[in-house]
Amino acid sequence: MLCDFHVHTCMSADSDANIEKVIQTAIQLGMTYLCITDHHDIDYKDEKLEFLLDSQQYYQTLSKYREKYKKEINLLIGVEMGLQPHIKKEADEFLSSVPLDFVIGSSHVINGIDPYYEHIWKKYSTEQVMQMYFENISSNLEIHNNFDVYGHLDYAIQYAKERDRDYSYTKYKDIIDSILIKIIKMEKGIEINSSGLRKGLRSTLPCFEIIEQYHKMGGEIITVGSDAHTPEDVGADFEKVKKLLIEAGFQHYNIFIGREPVDIPLI
Repeated sequence: MLCDFHVHTCMSADSDANIEKVIQTAIQLGMTYLCITDHHDIDYKDEKLEFLLDSQQYYQTLSKYREKYKKEINLLIGVEMGLQPHIKKEADEFLSSVPLDFVIGSSHVINGIDPYYEHIWKKYSTEQVMQMYFENISSNLEIHNNFDVYGHLDYAIQYAKERDRDYSYTKYKDIIDSILIKIIKMEKGIEINSSGLRKGLRSTLPCFEIIEQYHKMGGEIITVGSDAHTPEDVGADFEKVKKLLIEAGFQHYNIFIGREPVDIPLI
């Protein structure tokens, strides 16, 4: 069973998932490693949700569960850091405050606006929104380097009116390729996020074409995450993900321990 390296619990503002149930689900699925990666989004503008973690409390809480379940699973402690160009100092301070195993760098906003909200899609075309989204990632990569993989590289497409019906890597090839080149030169990785498959998309996030292109360009570091916000979604569609990884040319995927990648064979 592939190991899940993108999971949320009740410590994320958008999840009510019981921590123990999440861990127990992973154990029942036969996972050897599980990494919890709750949200920390600095300066995320939402009147109802605040995606901020107390690093010490977060680490201490998960450390207790790591100890409790150590004979059944290797519980690793990570975070999904929402990146924006202007929050580097605060992000680095958070990440240096506790010894995390894994950091997902993610873009959840386009110039401060989460594409989850429909008004951005009413103001701009899908092509314009996605171009702006990729430009935001590119800007983040010019400033941030304290992450291990970049999460769900085409996150925004899941909220487009027509979803990914007319979406393809080739429409944005130039900027996506520039992003992948930066990530590879930085010796970072990307994730294959299975949530797209259960949210009605044709593929994962990012789409298969991007995963395949990343491999062709020499990208070697790739993690697998469900982006689960409920225990039921832990490990969701991982058999399909495994097939996609092999089809894209990968012979292994990665987990991270102490911020260092470890190769896990796919076959």
